[in-house]
Amino acid sequence: MSQTVEHIVLFKVKDNTDSSKIKSMVDGLNSLISLDKALYLSTGPILRNQSPSLGFTHMLHGRFKSIDNLVTYLSHPTHTSVLNELVDPICDDLILVDWVGDVLDEPLIIPPSGVVLKVSLLKLKEGLGESEKAEVLKVIGDIKKHFGSTYQFTFGENIAQVRTNGYSIASLAIFPGISEMEALDTDKVFVKEQKEKIKDFLESAIIVDYELC
Repeated sequence: MSQTVEHIVLFKVKDNTDSSKIKSMVDGLNSLISLDKALYLSTGPILRNQSPSLGFTHMLHGRFKSIDNLVTYLSHPTHTSVLNELVDPICDDLILVDWVGDVLDEPLIIPPSGVVLKVSLLKLKEGLGESEKAEVLKVIGDIKKHFGSTYQFTFGENIAQVRTNGYSIASLAIFPGISEMEALDTDKVFVKEQKEKIKDFLESAIIVDYELC
């Protein structure tokens, strides 16, 4: 088993933004792999947003060997320049989540092209204690068992310090393809059972799907 630092950013691009500016943003973010701190980076349009009212349109997923590498990447002048010049001018909102996750299949730390990612972000109600947070994490851990050995799944507490919008727990499931993800989505009984266990603890949730091209 290996550990990886997951780095997810959701972007809400402004309505009627010129497509060339969106392409420049995506290309600029993907070029940050050249900083040689990330194990891999992928940015592109969201495949499906199960929280459409929030309007997030694009996603970045990166993996880092250590928190120190992530911090160095985030503070690098080139990263700051891409945000200031290509991202912030065309985005209404960003959400940032980082967490340390366990990866059972080390060769898949760098996901292959064609896989589909399902990202879930949870915002807990104010005033909840550590016991309630632990219960939510336990339920997410049980979901991991349900996915089986053919899927990769990590989860944890958000360690990001800025632009979190209050989302404190996140998970990432990686599927071989869209059909495998949809097969799990059709297990409505299991999904409903898990939602029932934690619904009283949640203020809101964001779930998005992203295809790695």
